[in-house]
Amino acid sequence: MQWAVDNDHIVFTHDLDFGHLLAATNASGPSVVQIRANNILPDSLGERMVLILRDMETVLTDGALVVVDSYRSRVHVLPLK
Repeated sequence: MQWAVDNDHIVFTHDLDFGHLLAATNASGPSVVQIRANNILPDSLGERMVLILRDMETVLTDGALVVVDSYRSRVHVLPLK
């Protein structure tokens, strides 16, 4: 997480721990994109993820947790409260 902050990167993960870390620390960054779907292969989510990342560019730049499941995406602005 610190490397992502230091290098102005976003964490892209299927692991729930990163969202928990943001909540537990009340951190304002880095932004995290969390995939909560069973099929995480690019053939399944690739095109949709590109659209979501483009749509969420501003909030991800400002600091957000974006949760993507099989049917929708949700945005939580950082810090989480």
